[in-house]
Amino acid sequence: MTIARQVGMTAAGMLVIASAAMADPIIDGTRDGSYGSALAIQNNQTGFGDSNLGLIDWANGSELDGAYARVQNGTLYLMLTGNLESNYNKLELFFDTTAGGQNQLRGDNPDVDFNGLNRMGNDGSGNGMRFDNGFEADFYMTVTGGDIGGGNYGLFSNWAQVLTGGGGIGRYLGQGGAGTDGTLNGGDNPDGIRVTINNSNTGGVDGGNGLGNGDGVFTGIELAINLNAIGAPAGSFNVMAFINGGGHDYLANQVLGGLGGLDNLGEPRFVDFSQIDGLQYFTIPAPSAFALLGLGGIAATSRRRRI
Repeated sequence: MTIARQVGMTAAGMLVIASAAMADPIIDGTRDGSYGSALAIQNNQTGFGDSNLGLIDWANGSELDGAYARVQNGTLYLMLTGNLESNYNKLELFFDTTAGGQNQLRGDNPDVDFNGLNRMGNDGSGNGMRFDNGFEADFYMTVTGGDIGGGNYGLFSNWAQVLTGGGGIGRYLGQGGAGTDGTLNGGDNPDGIRVTINNSNTGGVDGGNGLGNGDGVFTGIELAINLNAIGAPAGSFNVMAFINGGGHDYLANQVLGGLGGLDNLGEPRFVDFSQIDGLQYFTIPAPSAFALLGLGGIAATSRRRRI
């Protein structure tokens, strides 16, 4: 084989790999290799139950094992590996993408998911959940799922602005399912946000309140979020994710970044993340950075490997 032919084959192979790295992730609740390395890995066991069912829809525990993201073509692809118990426990997401926002949650934010956002905010006594220093939430999403009758599973999502002075817009985005392409139906979803879940994980962290390791999990909640829905950030931005009770009223010890071996946090209005060691959020690189990553978006494992 000539050197020229060898070079040509090498270049062609690199082109195929680069094309795969730049492909949009497939939204189905299974982590694609194109997400690359984790932005956060859980270091805390779960106090909300360690699911052992191995089913795509039903889970008997909640955990957040890792956060992975890719920004491409104006969309944030966000993969949170783990499980969300099928009893309407909540995945709570806060996005710090623009100037201003709330470091301590007010009590006059939009009424979404039965006023769940305000359930975490100031009840008039000066309390309200506090984020880490420097994190000021601008947008909020929540995801939940459970039995919709007849043993059938449904997934639901809501979105809201978190304005510096309160008020703003909130929307019920709609209903989806497990293992779907994330399409939500029956709601108000002008930006076409997609959400799905694969609840089959039986690995990740164990149950308890000690140290854990959430690495190596490939299934969980996957979202495709138009950047316009979170303020159209051009640079890097921060995201916080945690598990909450069914009434948005009892924080688990499942937060990304991790809590380092703590018990469930309980009443959200009394939680101050700035008093917990480490950062309880993770950073999404600027959209332009993902184009520069190139081959860095390829993981050595197949996207169909399951834990």
